[in-house]
Amino acid sequence: MQRRDGAWDCLVIGAGVTGLLAARILKDRGKRTLVLEKSTGVGGRMATRRIEEAVFDHGAQFFTVQDCRFEAWARLWREQGVITTWSMGFASADGRLQPDAIPRFRGAPGMTSVPKWLASDLDICLGDAAVGVSRDEGVWRVDTEDGAVHRAGALILTAPVPQSLALFAASPELLPRFAREILSAIEYDPCFAVLAILDGPSGLPAPGGLRAPTESIAWMADNHIKGVSPHASALTIHAGPHFTREYLESDREFVAKVLLGEALPWLRSPVRQAHVHCWRYSQPLHTHPERFLGIAEPAPLLFAGDAFGGPRIEGAALSGLAAADYVLGAE
Repeated sequence: MQRRDGAWDCLVIGAGVTGLLAARILKDRGKRTLVLEKSTGVGGRMATRRIEEAVFDHGAQFFTVQDCRFEAWARLWREQGVITTWSMGFASADGRLQPDAIPRFRGAPGMTSVPKWLASDLDICLGDAAVGVSRDEGVWRVDTEDGAVHRAGALILTAPVPQSLALFAASPELLPRFAREILSAIEYDPCFAVLAILDGPSGLPAPGGLRAPTESIAWMADNHIKGVSPHASALTIHAGPHFTREYLESDREFVAKVLLGEALPWLRSPVRQAHVHCWRYSQPLHTHPERFLGIAEPAPLLFAGDAFGGPRIEGAALSGLAAADYVLGAE
């Protein structure tokens, strides 16, 4: 429900865990909040994809918990059956399990379960990309690709920073110089994800994850062993950043051929088909030390995500929580 003046209390751009947690907190505090997401589904890199009977976690593979505030959310998700413990360590390249005392949690059944749970009763516009940010009669205005116009008293941008910065191309004066300098310095590593359907078991050791088995491969996961793909053998291969940068503009069939060729020593069954996805903003090369970058005047404007305060899922979640706290405190 929009306010009578046509504006929301807050607009959130990006329906990854950062944006969804921020929106969740704001809505629970009675703030009319709208989330804008260019994709047709929520989750960002907490992504699960189905190809025929095979199911893949092809973005973030798991998360860990250290911060007490995030632990409270993880505890709730466990109670709700949204997540489960995957493992307490993974095998090294020689196939030997290296156990430790750190639980790795996965979505139940897949990683997208968490963002879907967070989004269950939020106001979200899917499949319509924001194309510009401006100021309009004292509130933030966001124009979208389909011609929609949304207005709000506060704006939180949680997309990868280069994409968020691009929204200010037509109105750069809205960003103070210090903010533009900080944001322009943030860069990300890209990552190829090969999604391979096998004719039989993969051969990966339990619990189904293998770290850096070759120079070009940063990660391999058997989604069947993991519990994500119950009816088919589904392998996720993440390329390392150096390989991905070198072949970023290459033919995707070539990328799949090279990475699957390197993975062969760990595969017991032939590959029936393979698909390649590219995460252009997979992981920040460095992070801003604060949980978000906030500009208070003339109305709250925040940049948040895994490039602020700490990478990975926990860092992204804490950034969203901090951004919501800031908006609530700016009233």
